[in-house]
Amino acid sequence: MAKLLPPLLRRLRADARGASAIEFAMIAPALFAVLVATIETSLVYLAQDGLETAAETGSRLLLTGQAQSGLTASQFRTAACSALPPYMTCANLMVDVRVAGSFSAADTGMPTLTYDSGGNVTNAFSYATGAQGSIVVLRLLYLWPTNAGPLGFALANQPGNKRLLVATSVLRTESY
Repeated sequence: MAKLLPPLLRRLRADARGASAIEFAMIAPALFAVLVATIETSLVYLAQDGLETAAETGSRLLLTGQAQSGLTASQFRTAACSALPPYMTCANLMVDVRVAGSFSAADTGMPTLTYDSGGNVTNAFSYATGAQGSIVVLRLLYLWPTNAGPLGFALANQPGNKRLLVATSVLRTESY
């Protein structure tokens, strides 16, 4: 039996069948982690693009004076919501419209959201559309739900695994 063992070990050591399966099993978790991270990042970029499109629609309403001639904050939000793609809900959209004294004084920074104990946003957003020739800052904010990925990958920057997306437009209204 002792003489049989070394040839058996030599044959097992030389047998390469199944090596690919073992190598794939070792690399598969990293491969799937990269795949999930890529998909999650792509979804965030897709949502950001949809929000930018809605901001363009809202900007046009402000630029041409349509918002200033009778649109309430609620009606303006509804118009912005109608420009959102179908995969985004109106419930997560926040609208902030402010007048700036100059282009350099326009606040285009990322706002800090505050939350109540139920996880609802408590910020008070403005709806000041200005008059003819005013410099107006439109910010559309959207809380996009994200999923925590493998190996610690996370795109959330807000509580509840959500990411705050912001689309900003600064414009001078036309003479209307």
